[in-house]
Amino acid sequence: MPLQFNPVKLFAGSGTKALANKIASSYGKELGDISLSRFSDGEFQPAFNESVRGCDVFLIQSTNQPNDNLIELLMLIDAARRASAHYITVVVPYFGLARQDRKDKPRVAIGAKLIANLITAAGADRIMTMDLHAAQIQGFFDIPVDHLDGSIIFVPYIKSLNLPNLTIASPDIGGSNRARTFAKFFNAEMVICDKRRKRANEIESMSIIGDVTGQDIVLIDDICDTAGTLAKAAGLIMENGANSVRAVCTHAVLSGKAYDTIESSALSEIIVTDTIATCRESGKIKVLSTADLFAKAIANVNEHGSISQLFKID
Repeated sequence: MPLQFNPVKLFAGSGTKALANKIASSYGKELGDISLSRFSDGEFQPAFNESVRGCDVFLIQSTNQPNDNLIELLMLIDAARRASAHYITVVVPYFGLARQDRKDKPRVAIGAKLIANLITAAGADRIMTMDLHAAQIQGFFDIPVDHLDGSIIFVPYIKSLNLPNLTIASPDIGGSNRARTFAKFFNAEMVICDKRRKRANEIESMSIIGDVTGQDIVLIDDICDTAGTLAKAAGLIMENGANSVRAVCTHAVLSGKAYDTIESSALSEIIVTDTIATCRESGKIKVLSTADLFAKAIANVNEHGSISQLFKID
């Protein structure tokens, strides 16, 4: 018997409307109609303004700050389940709290696991996300996880730069596997910046493992929060004789003084995606869209196609 496909409906949370509109356009559908009622104390109630009964529903929302984004997503999942949606896939371009993936000191929560439990308990059947801070977070879910790889977006851009002496760098030890993936594709050398932190978002010291003299360095990271690590690494790399240094970073959190830090840094540019909307324009920030990739992944999920095929680079 031929495969039976249920009607597909795409909806966006209020925190990811711009990207969701691009995804819907690429997919060839308009976003479904959602309303958000607010009480005077800040409490809110999302509602579907159209039927989702028997539909394959895709809810698009990054869970970056404020926490309202996460709560809104959970309430949308619950509303879709109670409205008899056939299958609920949450599309979370940026999965917040992913840095809390283990107990790195006593008496702390494992935030990433908690969020995974909440999404599952709310009624999601599947989650789609991109470049998790740690790949093992997929194991926190008891539902299928489609983990999209941002390298399919970044590699063509880096290739277009035609850097004569390309070397890939990781801004810390933890990101070395991510950087190694890029280094293998370009058959390039790799260096690592070894950092020590006093506390979160504050670096005590940093040193370079490897030679950067005369090289065009591309730093690879998944999250740019305050931009302090990337700025410090870029400065150290240039001090050690590099020709140029730029950074690739999937999720542009860009909190605090991040924009000013980037502008005053030795970075020639930082290449990010639109999983989180940037707050202001900057001559050093290049934004690449993830919309086409998410649209293709949504189509493949609905048509029972392969997700891994989307990441094959010629």
